[in-house]
Amino acid sequence: MSYSDSRLYVALDLPSVSEAENLVKVLGDSVSSYKIGLQLLPIGGVEFGQRLKAQGKQVFYDFKLHDIGATVEKATRSIAGLGADLLTVHARPDVMQSAVIGRGESSLKLLGVTVLTSLDQAALGAIGYHDDAMTLVMRRVEQSVEAGMDGVVSSPLEAAAIRAVVPDDFLIVTPGVRMPGGEAGDQKRIATPGDALKSGASHLVVGRPISAAKDPRQAALNILDNMTS
Repeated sequence: MSYSDSRLYVALDLPSVSEAENLVKVLGDSVSSYKIGLQLLPIGGVEFGQRLKAQGKQVFYDFKLHDIGATVEKATRSIAGLGADLLTVHARPDVMQSAVIGRGESSLKLLGVTVLTSLDQAALGAIGYHDDAMTLVMRRVEQSVEAGMDGVVSSPLEAAAIRAVVPDDFLIVTPGVRMPGGEAGDQKRIATPGDALKSGASHLVVGRPISAAKDPRQAALNILDNMTS
């Protein structure tokens, strides 16, 4: 069995570009979409992403931009010129509005990061948020739609509530995806791949369950099976 599904983004959260390149080689045609985040971006991750694009892969740059408006606008304009498919910014209204301006007429899709999946209610309280995760996520989803964003990043547990209030083509990208019986790690709000999609997610982001597996390709194929079960 060998097939891919562009809805599955494999997170290349690895110490070096060479290790990420090896993982991509091992996964072969089982995976067509990749996320490059803060671990790789400072050490050649952007250039690596461009090589992946040249191979026909979908590339998601997980910058999580969060700065003053002018800086976010300029950074987004620079990233849009790279031909990436997805980019994250934090779901603060002024940040998102600036990213939309910076994106211009490019095909880059912008995602607002709502509440990190590593945060549970106790962690939110410690930061100073009095709302529960669902309330905070839904407020940020509303602000994302108003800002003209293409989608949001949220945990699978909020996907159904988000899907009920957003346009049909709005993207809901969910990390915190684990196979049945898999270790949660530092993720607190999780679901299986199939359940996340049934709840309304449009795309899944999976890292360690694939990258740390003894057989990453088979792990990816198992996730693809679960996505359609």
